[in-house]
Amino acid sequence: MAVLNVVLFEPQIPQNTGNIVRTCAATNTRLHLVGPMGFVMNDAKLKRAGLDYWKFMDITSYSSIDEFFERNSGGNFYFFTSKGKTIHSDATYEDNAFLIFGREDAGINEQILFEHKDHCVRMPMQTGIRCLNLSNAVAVAVYEVLRQWEYPLLTTSGDLTKFNWEDAK
Repeated sequence: MAVLNVVLFEPQIPQNTGNIVRTCAATNTRLHLVGPMGFVMNDAKLKRAGLDYWKFMDITSYSSIDEFFERNSGGNFYFFTSKGKTIHSDATYEDNAFLIFGREDAGINEQILFEHKDHCVRMPMQTGIRCLNLSNAVAVAVYEVLRQWEYPLLTTSGDLTKFNWEDAK
């Protein structure tokens, strides 16, 4: 089974990270938090945004970006940045993909982007718009990868609970 990872470099807004927890829980995606962060893990806003999804999570924390790269040296890294040359939906995501996102206020350090320039992807946006909200960008990216992978282990259809689809015809 393919493994998908979301990585947040130095996240600053607890509500964004809480929303990302929900996305990761719903999609069986691992979450990696790289410090320093702008909040602590027991922040009430973080917990509230993540609702009761925490029990479904596989979260790994790192004290620094260097520690993250050291502990995940075999990963396939994709850096989401407005500076990327490849559109996110044109990239092909390999197993053990790490979707990397930067700080809400500063993005990913340009030295890191330069060192991985062939793996920088961007989401198309209107000129003059700096970026999407972090939790929205993560959701778009995660679902693009899962679409390419044909949604492994995810339920892809649902049923009404009070009505029958056949009765609606």
